[in-house]
Amino acid sequence: MALKDRLYKDMVDAMKSKDVFRKNILSMVRSSILQVEKDTGKVLDDEGVINVISREIKQRKEVLPEYEKGGRQDLVDKANREIEIMLEYMPQQLTDDEIDEIVRGVIDETGATNKNDIGMVMSKVMPLVKGKADGNKVKMIVSQHLQ
Repeated sequence: MALKDRLYKDMVDAMKSKDVFRKNILSMVRSSILQVEKDTGKVLDDEGVINVISREIKQRKEVLPEYEKGGRQDLVDKANREIEIMLEYMPQQLTDDEIDEIVRGVIDETGATNKNDIGMVMSKVMPLVKGKADGNKVKMIVSQHLQ
């Protein structure tokens, strides 16, 4: 089943079970997908849908520190629940060890030796982990290897 179809089916199920929070999140994700499709004039495949969901998750993660700084635990909890629901539609995330293994392979392949090579390594690693790992986490691991 295509990811867009699964989102729609799960949204309908959430409506039937009167899970308003889940329905609202899935509806928001679907509207983001439709907006991207309208803007680009193309129908998104599963990879495109994953990119949209990743962007939505990233936006939620970026505001968490602001909510915490403002002492708004209710908003922190809400954002975390939203992230949790959206992560259900993402591919299995790579562990730090798996990312580390990929990074070491790329470093060996490219011959990178210092911090000046981070951009080159990142440009090779990111397509390999796209949608399966957070870019900031990957950058941190690459930086550790190229000190």
